[in-house]
Amino acid sequence: MAAVRGWDAFAAVEAEVRAMVEDPRWQGLPTPARGQALCAMTLVTPDGGRWLFGAHARWYLHDPVDGRWHLAAPPRGCETRRPAHRAQPPAPLPHLLPGPADFTGLYGSTQAFIGPDVHPDLTEEVRVLLRAMGRKSETDFPLSAFAEVFADDVPGTVAAIWGTIMWCAHAPAFDGNERLITIFGEYLRHPLPGDEWVRWLSTPPLTDLAALYAERVRADAPRSALRLLALMADTAQILAADARFSPRATALLAMLEPALARPGLDDAAAREDDLAVRQAWLSRCPPRFGRWLLRETDRGTDFRHTVYDLVEALAFTTDPPRAAASFLTDLPGAGERLHTWLDHRVRHAYTDLTRHVAAYGENTEPDGFAVPAFLWDGPTGGWPNRATAPATARGVVVAPPDRESAASVLGAAYASALAWCGLVGAEVPADGFAGARAIVRRLVHERDDH
Repeated sequence: MAAVRGWDAFAAVEAEVRAMVEDPRWQGLPTPARGQALCAMTLVTPDGGRWLFGAHARWYLHDPVDGRWHLAAPPRGCETRRPAHRAQPPAPLPHLLPGPADFTGLYGSTQAFIGPDVHPDLTEEVRVLLRAMGRKSETDFPLSAFAEVFADDVPGTVAAIWGTIMWCAHAPAFDGNERLITIFGEYLRHPLPGDEWVRWLSTPPLTDLAALYAERVRADAPRSALRLLALMADTAQILAADARFSPRATALLAMLEPALARPGLDDAAAREDDLAVRQAWLSRCPPRFGRWLLRETDRGTDFRHTVYDLVEALAFTTDPPRAAASFLTDLPGAGERLHTWLDHRVRHAYTDLTRHVAAYGENTEPDGFAVPAFLWDGPTGGWPNRATAPATARGVVVAPPDRESAASVLGAAYASALAWCGLVGAEVPADGFAGARAIVRRLVHERDDH
């Protein structure tokens, strides 16, 4: 195959693979045959990288050292070619082969909730729901979860709405004035983490939502338990209108609707424990939502997907893998532990950057944002004397061209940091992460809440 522009080649292969997988005969083929058919569509980039389009409708890069296929966002705009048959890399493992469900799921958005606001109509619907549910009795709806967030006299109905919002959010970093968050102000036990610009929040486990329901079942209050399920479903239905919530909101609806249609469906699981309820919910979720449930089922793969999103969000830079590695240096307790989770392009960039961070430290911006020295360039920061900085230490300019791009980078960077903390059990800093805070600087002067 003659060399073609990268975007055309990658897009063409994606279309070919989709057509092949949607053919009814695909699932009937033996696994080795499907692997070989997929390998026949491998693309090769000028740097020798071999790319395969597979599971979750995403690209994988072959590592010539360890021989594995790693999740990796492909380069755009470079020439590619199809390799000769004799040069084909090993076939992918069965779990990397795509199925029809991989092409029917929602894609959502990586944007954080800073810059583009949540639509006022959506916020108003949640506010009306919250106002009605905030009047419920804390005796009838105790805080069996989220007690660290809300005051003692707050009913679990408020926690159910809050927990649904946080669980469905792709990257729960919110503008400090975002009404979807401020409407909870009167119920909070403590101020939310962050500052006047941003609330850096964490994603709760699905077990916390299950606990609100399961506690009521064990207390022999089935009507209250059903009310909580309906409230979570109502909230998810509202949130599904925003792409930053929609994939997980739709997945949550798929898990809850069977229990709403058949009251008592999960009662046996609830009497066992909260984890049994969580497992019952996950078992009902259609395969097309599998990618969006990885933070519940496979934290390592979930982290790899968030890094993929981060590289894609940084496509406007001159070197997206290196720009992504800049943000990954924020991750607590990473170092060499991080290497196994990255494709070799991002891994090599991360190694270079961390070596020079140790040698040169950080640069603190005049307004107080601590920014990694390699992340910014030009008048907003960077090396004191960039001309004399080592070549490997010279960073990639991260200057999003518009508000939407900046929000996408911020969300992808924060989601990857949360995924890493969940993977290794690290604490999420109350003031966020340096790279994400630096992106906030690009957005605070373009806020929507006039």
